[in-house]
Amino acid sequence: MLESIRRTGAGEVVGRPLEGAVGDRKRPTDGRVATGPDPELVERPRRRTFTATYKLKVLGEADACTKPGEIGALLRREGLYTSHLSAWRKQRDEGALHALSKRRGRPGADPRDAQLASLRRRAERAEAELEKARRVIEVQGNVSALLGELLDPRGAKPNTKP
Repeated sequence: MLESIRRTGAGEVVGRPLEGAVGDRKRPTDGRVATGPDPELVERPRRRTFTATYKLKVLGEADACTKPGEIGALLRREGLYTSHLSAWRKQRDEGALHALSKRRGRPGADPRDAQLASLRRRAERAEAELEKARRVIEVQGNVSALLGELLDPRGAKPNTKP
């Protein structure tokens, strides 16, 4: 922390913290840890955005106004300017409001793709189980054949002595 140095009449050097710049959160001047936004900083204003449905609603209300002063009252109530209405009318006439109403960003995944992937996994599991069952049946057949040969009396040679 920066300190200013001053000398007292007795020759002592006394240090006190310098005040930081407005909004400087890295070095609080009173030793506290800065946790939130600095109240001395003015937040940067954000540009308002209007949805296409809101624009169409306001344009419909403005078009329905017939008496003098009704449009002005509508604009004051909504906190809008006449330039908003003229720009929105132009967008509406060009068909841009329809395009604005679409979702922005990446298109969502097709639910059929997820269903297709699920069905593929299910088919792979079924095929794996079928292959296991075929192997078990083959092994059982081999075991049955071996046991049949061992237990079959026809397979045993008669022990006859002349």
